[in-house]
Amino acid sequence: MSRPASAAAIVDSIVVQPGEEPALAISGPLPAGTRAPDRVTLAGERHELHADATAEQDRWRTVLPLRSSRWGGPRLAPPSGGYRLLLGRGTEHPVPAGYRGEPPDPVLLPGFARVGFETAEGVEVLFSAPLADSERGPRQQARLEAEYRATRFHPAEAVVFESFYGSGATCNPLAIDRELSRMRPELTRYWSVRDGSIAVPDGGIPLIEGSAQWWRLRGEARLLVVNDWLRKRHRRRRHQRVLQTWHGTMLKRLALNRPGLSLRTVLAILRERRHWDALLAQNPYSRRIFRRAYAYLGPIWEEGYPRNDVLSAGRDAGRIRALLGIPAGAIVLLYAPTWRDDRLHEVDHLDASRFAAELGSGYRLLVRGHPRSTGQEVSAENVMDVTDYPDVSELFLAADALITDYSSVMFDFSVTGKPILFFTPDLRHYRDRLRGFYFDFLREAPGPVARTAGELLAAVRDLDAGRDRHAEAYEAWRRRFNPRDDGVAARRVVQRLIDAGFIE
Repeated sequence: MSRPASAAAIVDSIVVQPGEEPALAISGPLPAGTRAPDRVTLAGERHELHADATAEQDRWRTVLPLRSSRWGGPRLAPPSGGYRLLLGRGTEHPVPAGYRGEPPDPVLLPGFARVGFETAEGVEVLFSAPLADSERGPRQQARLEAEYRATRFHPAEAVVFESFYGSGATCNPLAIDRELSRMRPELTRYWSVRDGSIAVPDGGIPLIEGSAQWWRLRGEARLLVVNDWLRKRHRRRRHQRVLQTWHGTMLKRLALNRPGLSLRTVLAILRERRHWDALLAQNPYSRRIFRRAYAYLGPIWEEGYPRNDVLSAGRDAGRIRALLGIPAGAIVLLYAPTWRDDRLHEVDHLDASRFAAELGSGYRLLVRGHPRSTGQEVSAENVMDVTDYPDVSELFLAADALITDYSSVMFDFSVTGKPILFFTPDLRHYRDRLRGFYFDFLREAPGPVARTAGELLAAVRDLDAGRDRHAEAYEAWRRRFNPRDDGVAARRVVQRLIDAGFIE
């Protein structure tokens, strides 16, 4: 709930300014004897926008730009969500703004964002995908889907990429996009994205999920490249092929192998696998698991993971560290836990701020929450929350060691040859009751397995000795899981797409 606003923290005018540089013009009254705010902030869950404010006679004003750059990327729309309007004065802590009058009407900024407002308790600016009224809401989406299913589309020499349901242009689809741009530059490449905040690779065209154009291109394109489920909204077309790249080798049980599945879930799994014309596997182990877990009888391409090509080259670590503001000489630990089916609102068991404090100033802890977790941003000295950093492979390059639990990142990070540590305080519960494992993790782990934060702290302070103790297990791990992660997996996959006739 918003704190009560003083007279100098009142807003009575918010105007959306469209154009190439969209902005909010915000102003409010300034009664005699009160100080004007000098700083205005829109504070979202993991992103903020700022602008300076000025006083003019009995009013204060600001123009707050809505485009911004995150992690050195292009200037784009804010990620979808609610942003509190905060007003600050000098060094004082900013306070929520109050609002006087009726809330402004929502405004559509085509190709950028839809901007709405809530003013019942303070001021909240609501950014969402730039969908027109004819595209928004369940009724319009049902109409567009019905048209998509009924339409006989003409094939287009185009590829539509989608990664993690449009949350980014990342993972195996990104690496394949980059290789396609070199080998088949004449192909049009689209990216399915959830809103205007997602940066797509050079030459790519963003498709806002749910837009009329999105539905049309999903039917016209000759090739879809995805790393997760297409869900029920996909209909197979004769002219169209789907490459399912997936997004990781699995320790935990997957799909039909998971315990306690309902009949509805089983049917959804079987329906989903029918969408795929080929499935990408990182290694022989994954290929065997996919056959069982999805009862998949189609082609499985065992070519390594394109997303790991950059890890084999090992370049750009210095550039990424500089972008993250990591001082020279610091030991960088990447903490990347998986999600928990029964704890979606928590990152994991590790108290990152306390752990970093105990390590001391010579370390930097990068915290990477799982996309399916909804934990709050971590903020503490020597800790950086990189959950929304666009490319986890770059974080692998920047890190000196990985800390994880049961996440598939363990099978990718091993390409680097750098130490892996495991923090597993809930091992028995997770292994025996929640998900189950495909192999004896404790026996084959390529690094120390800590059950407590104290054990993990000791393992971090003893990285070299831990590496030596697990050298044989690490090498066996790489032979088993990384035999094709050799830096040219993307090239092989694109060549298979061509050879199989998925693209011309």
